[in-house]
Parts: sequence; structure tokens; C-alpha cells
Amino acid sequence: MTQQQNPDDNAETAVDADHPLYELIETLKGDLEQLRAESLRERADLDNQRKRLARDVEMARKFANERLLGDLLPVFDSLEAALLTAPQNDPLRAGVELTLRQLHKVAEANGLTEIAPAPGDGFDPERHQAMSMVEVAGIAPGAVAQVFQKGYVLNERLLRPAMVVVAKHD
Repeated sequence: MTQQQNPDDNAETAVDADHPLYELIETLKGDLEQLRAESLRERADLDNQRKRLARDVEMARKFANERLLGDLLPVFDSLEAALLTAPQNDPLRAGVELTLRQLHKVAEANGLTEIAPAPGDGFDPERHQAMSMVEVAGIAPGAVAQVFQKGYVLNERLLRPAMVVVAKHD
């Protein structure tokens, strides 16, 4: 003969505080809660690590070309200086202009942006380096009077400040 099981046999039954297993059950409940809390903490740590790693990978991607682009800045300066001194009818001028345009296009595609303040623009100490101050008629004090060298920003990070002369009071 088989014994019939009562459906309530599988249900959790309350144990009185005087029962010998009461203390063991309470200890196991505490251990279970502790394991749940540890599991949540570990999941949160893993999620934070994953986010930090993704952020680090993104930063590495954005600034991977920083050294190369920084090394190209003197090339930009040299080509621009050549254009300032080359006569308009010189056949090599068109080639230098084309080369400079192509270099700028490649650099911009990789996140490089030029800082080229015009005379009269406000001086920005975050992006400009003041080389000297001069009295200049028609330019407000504290504004850029002259640009010695253009500056560059790579993905919002200053690569080289623009070197400028700042106007002072008359």
C-alpha cells in the first residue's frame, strides 16, 4: 500500500521557538540573506567594472592618434608659413594649398580642431597662451591683438594652445 501525501506536507511550516531546529533555521535564513546581499554587491561591482572598461576603451579610441596628430602640428605650421611667403602666381603654391587642405581634412576626421582666434576675439586662458601684451588702437583691452601660432584641440582636449599677443589699456 502506498501512503498518500498530504498537499500541505510540502508547504513551509512554522517552527516554534522551542523546537530544536528553530535556531538552525534562523541561522540558515541569516546566511541566505547575507549571500543575497553579497550577490547584489558583486553584480553592482561587475556592472561598474563593465562601465569603467567601456569608458576607458572609448577614451583610448578618441585619443589613440594624439601623438601622431601632435607630431603633425609643426608640418601644418611649416605649410602655412610657406603659403604666407609664396607668391600668388607660383605653380607650387597650389600644390602646397592642396596638401594643407588634405592634411586638415584627415586631421579633422580624427577629431583635431584648429584654434585660430582673430584679432579682437576675447582672450581665453583655457585655449590661448599670452606671449606678451601691447597697446593696440581699436582693439579692446584683454582681447587678442595678434596670433603668433595657431592652437589645436583633440576631441575637446587641448593639444596645443594658440600663442597670442593680448591688447592692454592705452
